[in-house]
Amino acid sequence: MDLKTEIEKLKKELDVTIVAHFYQKDEVFEMGDIVGDSLELAKKATTAPESNIIFCGVGFMGESVKVLSPHKRVFMPKVACCAMAKMIDVDYYNDNLAILNRIKISNDNILPITYINSSAAVKAAVGKMGGYVCTSSNAFKIIQKGLESGKKIFFVPDRCLGQNFANKIGLKSAVIGIDDIRTVKNADIICYNGFCSVHQLFTVEDIEFYKQKYPDIIVAVHPECDPAVVNKADFVGSTSQLIKYITQELDPEQKVVVGTEYNMVNRLREKNTYVLSSTKPECPTMNETTLEDLYNTLLSIKNETYENEIIVDEDVVKYARIALERMFEV
Repeated sequence: MDLKTEIEKLKKELDVTIVAHFYQKDEVFEMGDIVGDSLELAKKATTAPESNIIFCGVGFMGESVKVLSPHKRVFMPKVACCAMAKMIDVDYYNDNLAILNRIKISNDNILPITYINSSAAVKAAVGKMGGYVCTSSNAFKIIQKGLESGKKIFFVPDRCLGQNFANKIGLKSAVIGIDDIRTVKNADIICYNGFCSVHQLFTVEDIEFYKQKYPDIIVAVHPECDPAVVNKADFVGSTSQLIKYITQELDPEQKVVVGTEYNMVNRLREKNTYVLSSTKPECPTMNETTLEDLYNTLLSIKNETYENEIIVDEDVVKYARIALERMFEV
């Protein structure tokens, strides 16, 4: 059986839109009616006329679609969990707030901002405290808006993103569990100790290797990379910003080495593009979804068994949506 042909048949037969993240395997990515990065997909899925959304990505992304479009049915061929999002839950979030309270930083003086790579429950906890969601492309604006409150920013869960944007703005940052109490108390942006396992693979030594081999090469990296790597890069941008820069703004003959997930880099352009790692920086959870999973999900909709449907508690939807809408307002 040719799975791609069968998937195309079911797509035409059913009231369904397939969305696929840039990090998905090529064969899955190619089946997407809508492709993009996490927030872009969530927003576009809300405007799709179809009532059923199949999201090829990781769990928090499917939840974001459900939060923004509670009237739609959302399914995931594989409910894979982003490793970074898994590093924080509401209990860990509250435990970190308790640590800040113990060092005399009250909740009244804290404005939480969560990276979109977090569960709907964490987004809701942030929403209840008057906070925001952000993405890697708009974190700069969201943090600047948050600072207008006069409060300290509690940034979760990616420490690297928080530190990199603090450095960009010229503010002090600290990481709970790594930095000492005095550093945390004096910080403008206090970061939760989470990270992306894929973007931690890239090192300053990797940059030096490529710079030595190709002196004129451009280094482009994602802001989830370690601050030492970001400081050495020629261009830093979100997934969408990296794609635009490399495919539209660079001369095709310009060599570029890219510090982000392998599948996306591999699709950027045919030549003069390299991956900033001696190993294959492939996101394991993004690559869990297969064509067979996608086919089986479509089949479950046809048979009305509805496998892997994303369900989010109404109270969580309410407050997570508030945090997301605050971001959209900015």
